[in-house]
Amino acid sequence: MFAILLSEGMNPFYQNISSFPTAIFTFILAICVLYWLFAVLGVVDIDVLDIDGLDADVDWGNDAATPNAMAGIMLKFGLNGVPVTIIISFLSLFGWLASYYSMHYLSFLIPKGLFTYLFGLLVLIIAFWLAVLFTAMIVKLLSPFFNKIEQQTIKHILGQSAVVRTSKVTDSFGEAFLDDGGAGLILKVRSMEDQTFVKGDKVVLLEYLENENIYQVISEQGFTS
Repeated sequence: MFAILLSEGMNPFYQNISSFPTAIFTFILAICVLYWLFAVLGVVDIDVLDIDGLDADVDWGNDAATPNAMAGIMLKFGLNGVPVTIIISFLSLFGWLASYYSMHYLSFLIPKGLFTYLFGLLVLIIAFWLAVLFTAMIVKLLSPFFNKIEQQTIKHILGQSAVVRTSKVTDSFGEAFLDDGGAGLILKVRSMEDQTFVKGDKVVLLEYLENENIYQVISEQGFTS
């Protein structure tokens, strides 16, 4: 197998995947492959890139007043309902396929020089657009499966203890880490009755608010007393 990969016959393939614009998708796809290898080994969680957790340790005051622009764009194109890592993986895969075969079969028709880069830019835009369309279709098929898993997870973890991972948890901000026996879960949490928790405090997941995708928590001591 390695002999085939290192043979001269593979040179056109390597040249195509390392040239513009395919190289962009090649890089992202390579990162995705490495991520899934780590995910299989349990080193990282499948939803490590979910948008809700990007600003884990920054208190913006009122979450509702600062809608995430990226989340809005993804929602507009139907790229929601499954972990962001899966969306990025499909985007990079479909983008890579569209870009690779476009350049492989059509690039010889374009004169060398500036036109090559202009054609590459056009291929990049079209490949990304096609990737969004195909990924949205895949996401639509997968989202019911993930919704079912999410509902089962919610029922399972309510009443369990988690550890505050952000600088604080208030009634408008905070995250907690739940050890589920695997890679663990990072959850958006909110305190009840104007309580404030700090990093390292143990809290109990008392209620899940579906519309806001958050868990209301109380202190572990208050729950057991």
